[in-house]
Amino acid sequence: MSNIPQIEREVDKIAEMIKDSQYLVVFTGAGISTESGLSDFRGKDGIWTRKEKGLPPKHGKHFDDVKPNKAHYAIKELQDMKLMKYLISQNVDNLHIESGIDSSLISELHGNYKLMKCMDCDTRFTRVELKWDRDIHGRGFRTEPQQANHPVCLECGGRIISAVVNFNDPMPEKEMKMSKKHAAKCDLMLVIGSSLSVQPASNFPRKAKKNGAKLIIINIDATPQDDLADIRVAHKAGKILPYIIEKLKKIL
Repeated sequence: MSNIPQIEREVDKIAEMIKDSQYLVVFTGAGISTESGLSDFRGKDGIWTRKEKGLPPKHGKHFDDVKPNKAHYAIKELQDMKLMKYLISQNVDNLHIESGIDSSLISELHGNYKLMKCMDCDTRFTRVELKWDRDIHGRGFRTEPQQANHPVCLECGGRIISAVVNFNDPMPEKEMKMSKKHAAKCDLMLVIGSSLSVQPASNFPRKAKKNGAKLIIINIDATPQDDLADIRVAHKAGKILPYIIEKLKKIL
């Protein structure tokens, strides 16, 4: 990495802030998964950014073909070190869960590509558990009509839909409630790889700051909330987060 002295100062400050915090909440966006090969959405060259400019999308890998990267595993280490109290994610790629994040410690605000859910009891299932074949049953989006051959909830018999939150879908109540609760409790929020331009998810860092929490933003591109950040780091998460974990292990 270039400009080592500046990076070291940033890492030292962030590690100290994490060490001193009593309630760290991590907030992630698509930028944390670009190093796994996925495209982002609202970055300078993101899918929606290019679409709005009338440019063809630059497609990355498919969700089925990617694995967690060093940034995901660094967050998992924060969990294992009992430093991270909760994780709020805008991502649907399942990489946090695959990295080893406890499902009780994460709110996936925009759902999870790997899961289906019941509209009645909100129980989540894998497509394998439901014997849901996308070639036969389709994607199962809320806006698509339910077919007679669609698998139903194994718990209550209710309608099964994709866990992914699409445009015009309501935000998931449980995930929003939990995110609001933990954002209000946190004294430090670490934002990683989010453009902070998609509402209502992007409101949580702003609300945390308003409630007195410190705010750290790690993102390659500028965000609308950079002026609120106590520390703003323009580096790839997969490079700087392991560096922060290494520093934490030395000072704890």
